[in-house]
Amino acid sequence: MTESSLAITKFSDLANPTRFLALAARLIPWMAGITALCFIVGLYLSFTTQGDYQQGETVRIMYIHVPAAWLSMMGYTIMSISAIGTLVWRHPLADVSAKAAAPLGAAFTLIALVTGSLWGKPMWGTWWVWDARLTSVFILFLMYLGLIALNRAMDDPSKAARVSAVLILVGFVNIPIIKFSVDWWNTLHQSASVLRLDGPAIDPEFLRPLLVMAVAFTMLFLTLHVMAIRNEIWRRRIAAQRRLAARLASREA
Repeated sequence: MTESSLAITKFSDLANPTRFLALAARLIPWMAGITALCFIVGLYLSFTTQGDYQQGETVRIMYIHVPAAWLSMMGYTIMSISAIGTLVWRHPLADVSAKAAAPLGAAFTLIALVTGSLWGKPMWGTWWVWDARLTSVFILFLMYLGLIALNRAMDDPSKAARVSAVLILVGFVNIPIIKFSVDWWNTLHQSASVLRLDGPAIDPEFLRPLLVMAVAFTMLFLTLHVMAIRNEIWRRRIAAQRRLAARLASREA
């Protein structure tokens, strides 16, 4: 067996919910420990750096706002990949992954919106402006809420999975709009200062805690996502057992 086929086989093994639960039980403690360690280091660096000469102490909001904004887009990207898995490969856990990621993505998008307003008030003189970046992120938050509501409103899980997958892929067009809105339109937001071809434009004193906090928030997202997938598998198993018990009871009656 070649290395590529072996890798595909191992990946397909995760389609078995029982095997995924066993893997999650081993990974979650390690992921939680790494998350806690990253937050300890990140928060220490965040509070020991000097304030910005223009923004003062409010610059520390960046260490929460920027990672939350990144994760708001990453969460929807994970949902989009899961949607492809649902529609193309019929992966049994793809729909579970998308459903588990939606509340997390909504939470981080809300954090990005709130911290952005708190940061924007002293910098821009206003809590909110309907510019391209803010509007597209707010639309992303509404998309998350709509997908969560759709999953809860539909009784047929398989039908809900297909409908949600299609809507997720259609909505993915908003992600590049959020990313490049500062380049396409005149907005209050500055252009990218970390992920640049010519290197980061942010001072290393602020870049170090920002990157550590980004890793910490990313690990938090992934840990919660694995835990949410595990919980959703258990929930569906309990629901299936209840339906089976109800059918047996109806036959006996």
